[in-house]
Amino acid sequence: MTMTPTTITHLVTHSGGFHADELLSSVVLTRLFPEAKLLRTRDRQWITPGADKIIYDVGGAYDVAAQIFDHHQRPGPLRDDEQPYSSFGLIWAQYGRDYLAALGVPEGDVEAIHAKFDTKFVLPIDLLDNGAMEPSVAGPLSIMTLPSLLGSLKPVFDDTSPTADDDAFMMALPIARSFVEAQIRNLAAKARAQSIVVAAIEKAGTSPILELPMGMPYRSALDKAEADHIMFVVNPRGEDWMLGGIKLSNETFEQRADLPAAWAGLTDAKLEEVCGVKGAKFCHNARFIAVANSREAIMQMADLAIAELSRGTDDAQNPSQQDS
Repeated sequence: MTMTPTTITHLVTHSGGFHADELLSSVVLTRLFPEAKLLRTRDRQWITPGADKIIYDVGGAYDVAAQIFDHHQRPGPLRDDEQPYSSFGLIWAQYGRDYLAALGVPEGDVEAIHAKFDTKFVLPIDLLDNGAMEPSVAGPLSIMTLPSLLGSLKPVFDDTSPTADDDAFMMALPIARSFVEAQIRNLAAKARAQSIVVAAIEKAGTSPILELPMGMPYRSALDKAEADHIMFVVNPRGEDWMLGGIKLSNETFEQRADLPAAWAGLTDAKLEEVCGVKGAKFCHNARFIAVANSREAIMQMADLAIAELSRGTDDAQNPSQQDS
């Protein structure tokens, strides 16, 4: 892990309009150097390296020793795979591990979370900022991407306040921070869940039903264990119990197996009547989740879902013969 300097008094980035890369860089740096003043300027004196400041997204140089992290010069800094860095990628590479430690991520998880956050969150920002990826790849959701949402916080064109850009930047900073820290919390939670899910998979053995002690991230552990035989997950939620399907991937709603079609959209007495389980409370119309009021009831529903799945498989393998 890098050692962060202790004498930083100023965090310096450029003035004027802002983009996601220096805004997100500021999230990291202001966490690590909370006493330092964040200064937005293009004044030559301020964007000249010095021991008491970190300069980013401005200055025309990338020099870790000099604590300057710009990417606009030619040639710009590249990753090992030749993809371009923005200031966010440069700051994350240098200070990301310290940032994770400052957020309380266990030391043993820092390296994996640093790499995963870089791939999933930082790299897309780098590519978009450098024009190496078009916003249109997000299709109709392009306006909902984080860079677009943060960009929408810029002042409107006819805001004539001399501090409009700086005011908007400072307003956007805590919003950007909430997104970054939420992502880190989720990645850290997934790391914590790994051992719990692995133990539950081992306990399940050959059963197609995975029982967890609470709702938690389980997909990565399931994939690593190659537990393809598990079709449904069961866990308590408050006073109720949940039965859920397992998506084939995070990019689709398609599941390994759906809950029985006859249950779709039913609740309470009607669902109890159809499935025959006392305590059945709800099944989503899309058949990816069901709820019951006890573990006993939800396990009965899980067994019924597996039985129907088995019947469907048998029918597919042994289609009935039609009369000629």
